[in-house]
Amino acid sequence: MATDAWERTRDGIVSLWQRTSPSRAEGVQGELDATRDDLLTARETGDEMTEQELCDAWTGRVRRLLSERPDIAEDLRRILVDLAPETNDAPRSVHMRAEASGSGRVYQAGRDQHIAER
Repeated sequence: MATDAWERTRDGIVSLWQRTSPSRAEGVQGELDATRDDLLTARETGDEMTEQELCDAWTGRVRRLLSERPDIAEDLRRILVDLAPETNDAPRSVHMRAEASGSGRVYQAGRDQHIAER
């Protein structure tokens, strides 16, 4: 909720509610905007507990919507892939270049890296 993709995601979620429960869609948009403001404040102050609570609350709401209307699953998946494209199974490429000299060491990883030197 705190990324540049916010507007597309909000509009996508609101459109799901418009299709499934039109009378609640406007309220959902307002609640999403308020939650975003709260989330940004929590991130600025390092309040991880509030951030997690906000995430859990919306996860539950979307899960309930999906259990009531499983026919929207594909639309929800598209919204989530747009929000977090790195979770998509599409192939990705990584290009890394490093140079060390003398006694220097280079450690590179395309993802997690754990180094235990003695």
